[in-house]
Amino acid sequence: MKKKQKPAGRRHGMQVVTLCISTTMVLILLGLVVLSVLTARNLSTYVRENMTMTVMLGDSVPVLEGAALGQMLEAQPWARHVSYISKEQALREGTEALGSDPSEFVGTNPFEAMLEIQMAADYANGDSLRKVSAELMKQWRQVTDVAYQEDQIEDVNRNLHRINLILLVLAALLIFVCYALVSNSVRLGIYARRFSIHTMKLVGARWSFIRRPFVRQAMTVGVLAALLACGVLGGVAYALYRYQPGIEDIIGWPEMAITAAAVFVFGFVIMMLCTLLSVNKFLRMKAGELYKI
Repeated sequence: MKKKQKPAGRRHGMQVVTLCISTTMVLILLGLVVLSVLTARNLSTYVRENMTMTVMLGDSVPVLEGAALGQMLEAQPWARHVSYISKEQALREGTEALGSDPSEFVGTNPFEAMLEIQMAADYANGDSLRKVSAELMKQWRQVTDVAYQEDQIEDVNRNLHRINLILLVLAALLIFVCYALVSNSVRLGIYARRFSIHTMKLVGARWSFIRRPFVRQAMTVGVLAALLACGVLGGVAYALYRYQPGIEDIIGWPEMAITAAAVFVFGFVIMMLCTLLSVNKFLRMKAGELYKI
């Protein structure tokens, strides 16, 4: 009797291990998509906040007055950070970029003092930039010109919008695929024990009693798969933090925590839902129907 039970128990153990591995892989993919969706907004904010508007100041503007103007503009809601660049600093930077001193050919410093404004993310769009540019030219006599790359900004905003839409569609499709894959794996495991389920029905066991071991197994597999998936995702995040400086501005601890919570919820809910649906399907079947599937 023991010799007959060992192969059956071994097969059941392998089915559980296979189910756990397949669920872990599915949850890793799902976690990556959830993390991508959560970080898409941070990426959008990061890109927008690195867009700059250059404000040219007249030659007659003293250094102290230009720096004071930069501090006043930095207090505006549309400015994230303002850097004052004097004529001398602009000349040094121009000399490094060109490889020669332009003042030697012109006779004077051809550069003007300027302010480089890093825009707040909500204002880094064409309409807001045009409005801010007109306001600067109108209200501040020190400002001689305002320059920004409008086409590039519009392209960036358009591409970020497309990326967000693609990620949302991909997340919805992957949730459906995850459910289908896990459901098939769970159904195959319960299918192999369909006659045991029917036998317990024949001896008068209640449905709740028959479902209990399957639900317990689903909870265990779901939690274990979620832990393994979170471990893999944590390893990926650690590698990114270590080898990609600045990635913490895009992938932060709140995003990682929400992703881990989503992985646990999806792992638990999907396993429980698939198990209950599959067990109830076989519980409703009659003896003759078990041989036809």
